[in-house]
Amino acid sequence: MKMDSELLLSPAIFLAEEEEADMSDWNLPLAFMKKRHSEKIEGSKALAQSWRMKDRMKTVSVALVLCLNVGVDPPDVVKTSPCARLECWIDPLSMSPQKALETIGANLQKQYENWQPRARYKQSLDPTVDEVKKLCTSLRRNAKEERVLFHYNGHGVPRPTVNGEIWVFNKNYTQYIPLSVYDLQTWMGSPSIFVYDCSNAGIIVKSFKQFALQREQELEVAAINPNHPLAQMPLPPSMKNCIQLAACEASELLPMNPDLPADLFTSCLTTPIKIALRWFCMQKSAKLVPGVTLDLIEKIPGRLNDRRTPLGELNWIFTAITDTIAWNVLPRDLFQKLFRQDLLVASLFRNFLLAERIMRSYNCTPVSSPRLPPTYMHAMWQAWDLAVDICLSQLPTIIEEGTAFRHSPFFAEQLTAFQVWLTMGVENRNPPEQLPIVLQVLLSQVHRLRALDLLGRFLDLGPWAVSLALSVGIFPYVLKLLQSSARELRPLLVFIWAKILAVDSSCQADLVKDNGHKYFLSVLADPYMPAEHRTMAVFILAVIVNSYTTGQEACLQGNLIAICLEQLSDPHPLLRQWVAVCLGRIWQNFDSARWCGVRDSAHEKLYSLLSDPIPEVRCAAVFALGTFVGNSAERTDHSTTIDHNVAMMLAQLINDGSPVVRKELVVALSHLVVQYESNFCTVALQFMEEEKNYAVPSTANTLEPGNLTPVRDSPAIPRLRSVNSYTNIRAATTARNLNKSLQNLNLNEEGGPVAFSPGNLSTSSSASSTLGSPDNDEYILSFETIDKMRRVSSYSSLNSLIGVSFNSVYTQIWRVLLHLAADPFPEVSDLAMKVLNSIAYKATMNARPQRILDSGSLTQSAPASPTSKGAHIHQAGGSPPMPSASSSSLTNEVPKPPTRGGEQPPRDPLHPHAGRTGPHSHQFPRTRKMFDKGPSGSEQAGDDADDPGGHKAYMNANLSTGLCDWSAKYFAQPVMKIPEEHDVESQVRKEREWRFLRNARVRKQSQRITQRGVTRLDDQIFINRNPGVPSVVKFHPFNPCIAVADKDSICFWDWEKAERLDYFYNGNPRYTRITAMEYLNGHDYSLLLTATDDGALRIWKNFADQRNPEMVTAWQGLSDMLPTTRGAGMVVDWEQETGLLMTSGDVRVIRIWDTEREMKVQDIPTGADSCVTSLSCDSQRSLIAAGLGDGSVRLYDRRMGANECRVMTYREHSSWVVKAHLQKQTDGKVISVSVDGDVRFFELRSPDSVNVLQTVKGLTALDIHPQANLFACGSMNQFIAVYNSNGDVISNIKYYDGFMGQRIGAISCLAFHPHWPHLAVGSNDYYMSIYSAEKRLR
Repeated sequence: MKMDSELLLSPAIFLAEEEEADMSDWNLPLAFMKKRHSEKIEGSKALAQSWRMKDRMKTVSVALVLCLNVGVDPPDVVKTSPCARLECWIDPLSMSPQKALETIGANLQKQYENWQPRARYKQSLDPTVDEVKKLCTSLRRNAKEERVLFHYNGHGVPRPTVNGEIWVFNKNYTQYIPLSVYDLQTWMGSPSIFVYDCSNAGIIVKSFKQFALQREQELEVAAINPNHPLAQMPLPPSMKNCIQLAACEASELLPMNPDLPADLFTSCLTTPIKIALRWFCMQKSAKLVPGVTLDLIEKIPGRLNDRRTPLGELNWIFTAITDTIAWNVLPRDLFQKLFRQDLLVASLFRNFLLAERIMRSYNCTPVSSPRLPPTYMHAMWQAWDLAVDICLSQLPTIIEEGTAFRHSPFFAEQLTAFQVWLTMGVENRNPPEQLPIVLQVLLSQVHRLRALDLLGRFLDLGPWAVSLALSVGIFPYVLKLLQSSARELRPLLVFIWAKILAVDSSCQADLVKDNGHKYFLSVLADPYMPAEHRTMAVFILAVIVNSYTTGQEACLQGNLIAICLEQLSDPHPLLRQWVAVCLGRIWQNFDSARWCGVRDSAHEKLYSLLSDPIPEVRCAAVFALGTFVGNSAERTDHSTTIDHNVAMMLAQLINDGSPVVRKELVVALSHLVVQYESNFCTVALQFMEEEKNYAVPSTANTLEPGNLTPVRDSPAIPRLRSVNSYTNIRAATTARNLNKSLQNLNLNEEGGPVAFSPGNLSTSSSASSTLGSPDNDEYILSFETIDKMRRVSSYSSLNSLIGVSFNSVYTQIWRVLLHLAADPFPEVSDLAMKVLNSIAYKATMNARPQRILDSGSLTQSAPASPTSKGAHIHQAGGSPPMPSASSSSLTNEVPKPPTRGGEQPPRDPLHPHAGRTGPHSHQFPRTRKMFDKGPSGSEQAGDDADDPGGHKAYMNANLSTGLCDWSAKYFAQPVMKIPEEHDVESQVRKEREWRFLRNARVRKQSQRITQRGVTRLDDQIFINRNPGVPSVVKFHPFNPCIAVADKDSICFWDWEKAERLDYFYNGNPRYTRITAMEYLNGHDYSLLLTATDDGALRIWKNFADQRNPEMVTAWQGLSDMLPTTRGAGMVVDWEQETGLLMTSGDVRVIRIWDTEREMKVQDIPTGADSCVTSLSCDSQRSLIAAGLGDGSVRLYDRRMGANECRVMTYREHSSWVVKAHLQKQTDGKVISVSVDGDVRFFELRSPDSVNVLQTVKGLTALDIHPQANLFACGSMNQFIAVYNSNGDVISNIKYYDGFMGQRIGAISCLAFHPHWPHLAVGSNDYYMSIYSAEKRLR
């Protein structure tokens, strides 16, 4: 025996069997674990996109200033012999000096024109100071705000001075004249770019910065002190936007190597390929490429801008490499500024990277401002050397034998490197170096497909990858590709654009401008496109038309509505969802699209989606219909009829199982409310009036001392149940502050005249004085009022007070909103409260009379002036009257505030409402009102009430749920990555494996105990006092955790450690109680379902661990349930295998909910006139057994139609059935027990019971152990009896264990553990205890 118990604890035993058993858990579906349950429904925070150049610029003018003075060397430079001579690849000594100068100037202009052909070029050859000034000022004048380039070659003049001067000539060329950089700055202005090709050029850069600083200071002085002499002078331009490139540092001379050109720096900047090839040939490594000489290099075939030729390909590779180096080395913002803002600047800086590499090899360090990090050692230069090597090695054969040119493998190899980066995981790694190259490759048709594929895979990594790609400059490339007609690019481009727009929706404008939307319209309309690509296309179109009129117009002309309507019934749910969203957005505030929709009867086609199995699709359909009716254009009778039809269709979703759908529904109806505001105001006033006249006190016909007039008790109005409507306060856990919601207008509860009292402090017959301030969430219509209105409206024969036919659409929608305001899901009810209150506010504001001047002018029928309110409060004892439990819950009596006889004016029978004040704060007189200035200023209380801006915070016309933005996040998230739960190595998966092993162990060990037979069950293993009287108790199937519900809260206990884990408020209204609980997904990630007797179901997560419990979802499982004190409440049974939830109770149906679809799938009529008290189902056989209050036990087969699904009725019990249990085996019986204690066993096929056992009388609770064939009965008479299946009592429990051995209380609930032989018992004395089989068994 001992051996046995040790074996039980060893987890390694029977592991092979355990693993087999384990499979069952893996196959069980999980309920309420979708993204919509686990995430907050809101869009992602928009990242500030810095990729878009706010200030794209062009260099429009270029000044080429050459000071060569050919033939005369400057005095301060000693030249070597031989020396570098070539200027712009021309030897100046090979022709006359003047001719040489002009040819060099013309050549330099041509070299620049390769990079920027459209600029205005002006040469200034060997100029004077005045010529330079004239040139610079005229260029700046023409360029306006654009950039001007100043190129200075100072090879024929002295070096720059430390004072910041460069040299030019006098008129006769007899002197060198200094030109201050300060003056140059003034003439050139900003933005400018300066290129200095001369020795010691670094000096100019330093002086330039000092002068720029000096200017800034002068500007500041002039700004602070307008009288300063500086302020009188014309203000110097700021030099912030100036860029400088200098050939060498301040102390360096230019190289004089005769193999190099004299203007090496200019050559690098303007003819990079030519100089790069020459330099390559001059290196030692060039010997590895035999037969390549400097002469041969001159003969490379091709043009620079033709990528198919050797020269063009080298140029292309060079561009890709320098761009890549810059992107990887420079800070992002500097890269944007220098390499993406201006074509000429970008080219010069790419070439500057080459200059740095070449000139450093001759001990010269080119300088730039802004400074760049050193790049000459970057690894990509080796790729360049290799590409040059491969190209040059082919030259001799190409030139001599004319063989074909083999293209460089450079781009293919770089794509492979990028691919490797993508396959190696991306967490916390530097971005891939090859990104800019991928961009270049998009230009080539050969590699385009592969490049787009890899780019798509990169963008799929998440929003950060999209931002990176945009910052590299991908946008214009993929925009241009939309003009391509290649079908094979379609899926890739659609994917890439979906990714871009999911992160940055501002691209909608660029797409429409370039007619890009037509591309996606054709993809969407293409029936051969796979559904996922059409989904992305419709998502892109939905972004294009989102709040963007130009996009809406363009897509309307492109026939978007017809194309979308054809795809509404596509089998792919995400496509259906986005088609609906796209429709909703195209006609949002765009009337011609709405009429186009009307012509295609779009609204009727959308109706089918309102019953879609996927909640998100239903949401999208509600959204689309909401914007359809929410258009602010003028209404015709035709459009009003359509609006009414749509509204009534939407109203059917009032009890949808998914809160996201109901939230969308409130928003859709709010559009309608805004549209027909005046009609809704009329309805609102009428309802408020009804609500005032209702709830007549039961003692109404007897005169009370404070009541001067008898109250007419109208027999036509059916009585409300005895429910005190004050007490229905929303969950304290919702954000709404309780006190605030109470202090509003509780529209006068008494049917009688209004007694003036501390509870009733209204200033005038207008609602102004007590309107809750919308800013503070103090609503006009409190939750209580709305709840009461809702219940009143559903029972009373609402007679029309105003001339609206009372069953009009507006009334119906108002009722729907009242119903939604009492929704069990806080976010839904909060939205509905906003909508109702904004209308109530407008209705009361419009209906109230003109301002009343002072208390003296009050009519006889209005209450006394409020000036004396202080006195009344003191007399009333200083505290507001609270409803006492006795008077409020047991009778219809609404507690009345004390009144002073004689002060109440009599009611005028002709004006039944004259004596009634406006709505008033019935219970909390001391709170400040919205328009109240406090006690002293109370006479003017009405004065500032006319403020029209008062209701600004209630509801603005663009109420929205964020659902569309939340759904758009799907496209920004990785689609190709394996979800974490499917990744065998992920933590989620490991935790799940652990849970499933634990489950298998619990099943195995408990089974061995129960198979051996339990002979006693009275060992008390846990006892504790629960915070509330236990009404329902439920064991977790595998954890040592037990949930205990009292009236409106749930407590969790760890029964092994005997400690309380959690206690939280369920959020049900005060007059309802929790009547059932179930653990969902108990085998894995547990959720707790609570059912209350008003028919609401709530599902909680994160309980019983250290986090705050959160409501996952909540919905009205049964409508029209009337909360009663003596009813079955709501009973439920849960089938994990099918995800179905059976619900019933004080209703005449069994309603089945599919939690996967979050919708009602079936209503089975019970066929009885009494309530259902117990439900038990068996998924294998599709059977449901129900016990009823009339003693019958009924069996239903849910596969059959509503009329024939009741397959058996057993009527052997004479009283209320406490429990009906359907055994899960294939031949399982129905076991039922009634209050009289008779236990009956029924074979499913025979009409009579096969066995009867008699247990205790006065049963209050009973449970049956599913495995061990035990049942336990709890009695009013304070004891528990446990029986085995033969009807023998194995234990009788009357006292708690322990020193005092106190008698147990009357049993309120009990439950067996689904596996262990444990019995949990809750009793009316608040104690919760658990009993188990003898210790030796366990």
